[in-house]
Amino acid sequence: MSPITHFLAGWVLLERRQACLRDKALVALAGVAPDLDGLGLVVDAATRLLGMPETNYYQAFHRVYGHGLPAALLIAVLAGALGTRRWQTACWAFVSVHLHLLCDLLGSRGTTSADLWGIWYLAPFSTRHGLVWTGQWPLVGWQNIALTAVLIVLAMERATRVGYSPVALVSARGDEAFIATLRYRKRWLLGLLGRDA
Repeated sequence: MSPITHFLAGWVLLERRQACLRDKALVALAGVAPDLDGLGLVVDAATRLLGMPETNYYQAFHRVYGHGLPAALLIAVLAGALGTRRWQTACWAFVSVHLHLLCDLLGSRGTTSADLWGIWYLAPFSTRHGLVWTGQWPLVGWQNIALTAVLIVLAMERATRVGYSPVALVSARGDEAFIATLRYRKRWLLGLLGRDA
């Protein structure tokens, strides 16, 4: 799944369990962190664009270094070290990484039904025991698009209730304006439907 979907899944499902914005950010970002092992894609694209000998770092390293138990433990320890409630942040970051793995298991297939992406839980130390789901959705399939849309709606609905959104991770003033807009639009929509806010 896309990093945006991973972030939204972590935010929607886990942010309410964190005490402060810093810990919310760490846990949500822990759900994106496994895809850091896919940064070889940038190098692969650059070598092609620059006419250099072609590399294949993305295929070689993605899902090897960031998508297993060793990475989950490392990401959890780092999140805990940076968090305010260290143990709680570490535990929820560990859960967030596993949410990422579950999402990838569900919806990361390639263009053909045989192009399945598995999770090798002990990688990079061992790739013997992998988990592959034959019903995996295509990465660019309607299921992932629909899931992302649902997560956006859920995040916006919660933001109107609690008064903050993921925008707060970037700008407090921007988040205030975003929440005000969401609340205005919600009142407007409910008014159209003849319901009270």
